[in-house]
Amino acid sequence: MTSEQVTFKEKKIPIELDNVYTKIIYHTYQGIKTNTLLAAFHEKRNALSTVDGYKKVSYAGNSYIPPEMENLVMTIREYKKYEKQLPLTLGIKPNQITFMSTGVNMDQLAICHKTYKHLKICCIATAGAKNNALRMGTDTGNWIETKTNFKPATGTINILLLTNTTLTTGAMARAIITATEAKTAALQDLNYMSTPTPHAQATGTGTDTMIIISGTDKQNTIHHTGGHTKIGELIAKATKNAVTQGLKNFDGKTTKGDF
Repeated sequence: MTSEQVTFKEKKIPIELDNVYTKIIYHTYQGIKTNTLLAAFHEKRNALSTVDGYKKVSYAGNSYIPPEMENLVMTIREYKKYEKQLPLTLGIKPNQITFMSTGVNMDQLAICHKTYKHLKICCIATAGAKNNALRMGTDTGNWIETKTNFKPATGTINILLLTNTTLTTGAMARAIITATEAKTAALQDLNYMSTPTPHAQATGTGTDTMIIISGTDKQNTIHHTGGHTKIGELIAKATKNAVTQGLKNFDGKTTKGDF
């Protein structure tokens, strides 16, 4: 075992879903102390990620990139290396996991559970938007992707959504819309304004990421996750609550218009 595989400690994060085991792992990456939220599943699950698309995985994660690590990952080439090396650091094969990264420490994550009869939703979010808030459809995007350059940003809202019931691929894709609208509602309720356009209300940040994890209960397969469905309501409420708390945890946002 290399020093990169040695964890300093682990902290269990209890959630209200069967056969899902979550914890924060405190470890190093290239000698720098960091931490990662890791959700492990009893059996492989279907996942839809805005980072790496559709995968069947045994793990999902959200990893903290502290300021002293930014220079190690903030080019496309280095980030691709990071995507391969970080799972190995945790003793996981890269094809077994889908994960996100953020400048928010995992100790500042927020969790919200919503349940209705047999339906269960868990949202785990990290959220920072103070210096990276944007209003989509108004603000300008100036970065054009090349093989070498990458534009870093200091604020990100990462959302991990888990459920007990099986979601079709279409339902997973629709859940991204439902959760995104709920995220925007959280920003609106806290009166976040666009960083480059301060008179315009923010809808998100320029680096937000989301992972949807389907459950394995095939007796209750869900095809629709829009706003008129009960599961859509649960997804939206869990996301809005978790993102709101996450913004309070990281940005210190407590009242409307306090920055």
